[in-house]
Amino acid sequence: MTKNKLMMGALLIWLMVMELASVAVVHAGSDPTDILVVTGTITNDQGKPLKDVALQFFLNGKKIHIKEEVTTSISGGYKAELTLPKGSLAGAKIQIEAEKPSFKNSGHISLMNIVWEQGDENGVDHYLAQRNFSLIRAITPAFWIASLVLIIVYALIAFELMHRTLAAFLGASVLLAITYTAGSFNPNFVILTYEEAIHAIDMNVIFLLMAMMMIVGVMKKTGVFQWMAYKSYQMAKGNVFVLAAILMFITAVTSAFLDNVTTMLLIIPVTIEIALTLKINPISLLMPEVFASNVGGAATLIGDPPNIMIGSYAKLSFVDFIKNMSLINMICLVFVMIYFLYWYKKDYLKAQVGDVGKMIEKLRDEYKITNKSLLIQCGTTLGIVIFLFIIHGILHMEPSIAAMIGAAILMAISRVDIVEMLEKEIEWPTLIFFIMLFMVVAGAEETGLIQIIAGWVKDISQGNLTVAVLMILWVSAIASAILDNIPFTATMLPIVGYLTTAIPGAQSGILWWALALGACLGGNGTMIGASANVVTVGMAERAGYPISFMAYLKAAFIPMIITIILCSGWLLLVEM
Repeated sequence: MTKNKLMMGALLIWLMVMELASVAVVHAGSDPTDILVVTGTITNDQGKPLKDVALQFFLNGKKIHIKEEVTTSISGGYKAELTLPKGSLAGAKIQIEAEKPSFKNSGHISLMNIVWEQGDENGVDHYLAQRNFSLIRAITPAFWIASLVLIIVYALIAFELMHRTLAAFLGASVLLAITYTAGSFNPNFVILTYEEAIHAIDMNVIFLLMAMMMIVGVMKKTGVFQWMAYKSYQMAKGNVFVLAAILMFITAVTSAFLDNVTTMLLIIPVTIEIALTLKINPISLLMPEVFASNVGGAATLIGDPPNIMIGSYAKLSFVDFIKNMSLINMICLVFVMIYFLYWYKKDYLKAQVGDVGKMIEKLRDEYKITNKSLLIQCGTTLGIVIFLFIIHGILHMEPSIAAMIGAAILMAISRVDIVEMLEKEIEWPTLIFFIMLFMVVAGAEETGLIQIIAGWVKDISQGNLTVAVLMILWVSAIASAILDNIPFTATMLPIVGYLTTAIPGAQSGILWWALALGACLGGNGTMIGASANVVTVGMAERAGYPISFMAYLKAAFIPMIITIILCSGWLLLVEM
């Protein structure tokens, strides 16, 4: 009996405890609250959105605890929902604090204009607030490390102490290693996260190169390149100087409507065939051609990657580029032809021409189309790709997609062995070099080096259009030769966009043309300044004719400066 009473008592006690707990839960869950939704955008001091900025919120100086960490998206935007005690917003001070490696801490930034939106049936009031602000760059150890790595990588390439692909690979690996070792303990050593490294790789460039390499690989099987070598020689009638000029002109025009990288992929095999026939070094023809490809590519929207980026950002059409860029690039091409014909004069004079008529007959017999049906398939596919390149803006399609479509169709209908194509025709060292170089440059960008260069242009111009035009042109040219024109152009877009609206007279768009000319033609200065240069060097090396960094610089830097001087005069004339 006593045992039953004890059990009944324990049961009653348990029921009382549960009742009290439920009351406590109901009471706790029913505490009156207010909801404050805060949104905004965070940029750097140049107006470029910042992603992965960590945010904290404070109520009267005390940190507000939020279940999930609030960070900015790739567009720099953020949204936070704060649950606050009922009525606590009245006369309260709500503040934000933002942090990101390589930037100064924002400190406590107060929210202004908190607006009541609505109340619900539970008595919860909802409020809205918006706060946009900028973070200022900080010179941290990450900045110096990224800058040093960039310099070392370029030095290794310039002095041929290491293969360019290995140098870039090593540089990218060092940046990531430091980020995930020292950076794990001290945010001042965070240079480039894995996510940022992957995002930095311009897959449009990588896929475009790979797809066009496949198309060219199939075209090689038709004998068309040997046939083109014969036709070029026939047109020049054995005169090597005329032949070099014809090849430069064809390369420039083709680059304007096909893009400079694709053009070089097509023209390099032809050039090597011609050079071997004449018993001269192919480099004496390849160097003028790649220079001409960048000059011709600068004339149109689709001719060079920086133009594609500028056209997309500034909403410039194919016709806009033709109208504003074609004439000056034709003028530059004439000067470039004269320069290179003189520069390689000794090589051309060594050519073993012999009996021109007999040589033409020999080339006609030896260099024939070997597979006409495959050539028709290649020509049709290439025509589709070029058409898609021209209308890609209307379709909102990246150029790489057009190339991939063409490569896939050609591989399917030609029945060429895809494994053989991937193993023998894809320049994997070149593609890996691009991927790693994008990461190394991204490290310099994430830590502020490239932004410092861009900000310097903005500050020195001081609202003067002439100074702004010349600064953008020359800084873009020099920086593109050193840093690669694609990432530099991406960094300059918001700067030029701002200056176009802020400087009187710039609304005509002249600053965009200064940026396009500087980036495209400046990329001619070094072997890593433009995509076409890297591809040419890679294919020449594979054919047994390596081009060193210093040899490229020696041949190309002076004519690059000449073209920029011509562009300076042209832009000043247009401005007047």
